[in-house]
Amino acid sequence: MKENTSIDSYSAKILSSLQDDGRLTVQEIGDRIGLSSTPTWKRIKELERQGVIQRYAAILNRSKVGLGNCVLAEINLSRHIKNVVNDFEKAIQDCPAIIECYSVTGQADYLIKVVTPDVASYDEFLYAVVFKLPGVSSIRSSVVLREVKSATQLPLDHL
Repeated sequence: MKENTSIDSYSAKILSSLQDDGRLTVQEIGDRIGLSSTPTWKRIKELERQGVIQRYAAILNRSKVGLGNCVLAEINLSRHIKNVVNDFEKAIQDCPAIIECYSVTGQADYLIKVVTPDVASYDEFLYAVVFKLPGVSSIRSSVVLREVKSATQLPLDHL
């Protein structure tokens, strides 16, 4: 499933600049990449229109906002029929503590990333939310002891 948009070197430089600092002005980006404001602005608008740039956001320090506990959990579903999968995925979308969810290969059906204030809060979250998610047959949790790398920038060297 390759979904690739044609991105030239200027657009790749725009994307790298925005990944480094999403608050840069069009003028600042243009200065960095060697284009004037108007073509830079047009390229940014086209990247937004194509969905290459999905949204702009601030990246928060989760510990400083009271979410020091991070858990990676593997979830298996009891049945893999369309309505069970759809209900499960909808419930995941509606749960703010689950900040990432991936359908994966291997021993688990899904891998989720959950943030909570502490381990006790995660325990409460398991009983109040995860164990009640549609179709869940098992969950295996791994508490993150230390983040070694947490990047938001996508590598663009291949463009």
